[in-house]
Formats: sequence, C-alpha cells, structure tokens
Amino acid sequence: MKYMIMMFGGLGASLEGRSPEWVKGLHELMVTMDAELKEAGEVVASHKLMDPSRATTVRFHNGAPAPTDGPFAEIKESLAGYWIVEATEERALEIASRVVAYTEYPMEVRRIMEG
Repeated sequence: MKYMIMMFGGLGASLEGRSPEWVKGLHELMVTMDAELKEAGEVVASHKLMDPSRATTVRFHNGAPAPTDGPFAEIKESLAGYWIVEATEERALEIASRVVAYTEYPMEVRRIMEG
C-alpha cells in the first residue's frame, strides 16, 4: 500500500525561537531519514516545499478562478514537505512518529487510493 506522509510547519516563522543546534538537528534528521527510506526502497516520491509566503492561492472569486497572494494558512498548518512510501500503515506511522518525536510538529499519514 502507498501512504503519503505530510509534514506541517517546520519553515519560516515556525523556526523562530529554535536554537541553531535544533535547526541543524532537524536538517540532519530529515536528510538521514530520506536516505534511509530511499535505500530501503520504501520511497516512491519525496519533496520539501518552499515557504508558504512564496505560494499563490487560486480561489473562486466573482464567478471565476483568480490567483491571489493570500490569505494563507497559518505556518503551523502549512504543508512543508512529504514522502510517498510503499509500506504498511504501521511502518508509515513509525516513520511519521520518528520525525514528530524530534520536531513536535504534526504529520499526517494518509493512504493513497489505488486505481
């Protein structure tokens, strides 16, 4: 089964107040985990995303889709990056738990619908 593991927060304003050592540790954790998951053949895809302040939101406004510069979700609610893994649900939850134990940021694990 495939699962999408989504990390929220972890960018921009959400790093304020964190020590340089903590930020370095986060970076090291994510690089290590990404390498481990790829080496194990569990990763289908993975990407980190730009800070949401650089995003464009398309909304339905005055009867038509219109790109806007906001408003955006709060940084703690914004998608920071993701992994798509081929694994059991238990393994996908284990991967997310390892990151959450360090960051204390939420991660969402969602099964990808097949077909």
